[in-house]
Amino acid sequence: MKKVLIIDKYNIGSIIAKELINRYLNGIKAYSVGLEEIKEINSNLKEALLQEEIKIEDNNIIKWNGLEDIDFNLIVLISDIEKEIKDKFGKRNRIISVFFDDLREEDELDKYIEVAKEIKEKLLPIVRKKLS
Repeated sequence: MKKVLIIDKYNIGSIIAKELINRYLNGIKAYSVGLEEIKEINSNLKEALLQEEIKIEDNNIIKWNGLEDIDFNLIVLISDIEKEIKDKFGKRNRIISVFFDDLREEDELDKYIEVAKEIKEKLLPIVRKKLS
């Protein structure tokens, strides 16, 4: 099984990306993490994923501990954080950047649904192609 790590600043969009990859891309296991960890998954994020028939819980939040030891086939940055993570993974992993809107300050469910749709349409084909 191929492994991909999705990283963003606040682990909101990356959770959406992880869940969509795990649902729709067979043979690929996705993980997500944020530079600044969130304590709980907000209701808009949960509802946006329910639109894709994906149900998640707050225990879905992953910490950095141990991720550096996993041999990822691909690392995807979905916010501009390359400087912050370069020392964590170095050259042993392929790193690509595909940016999406930051949802941390967003209160509207429609914006979460829009970003989830954009991730599904834009990021999933890229991950499939890079790992095929």
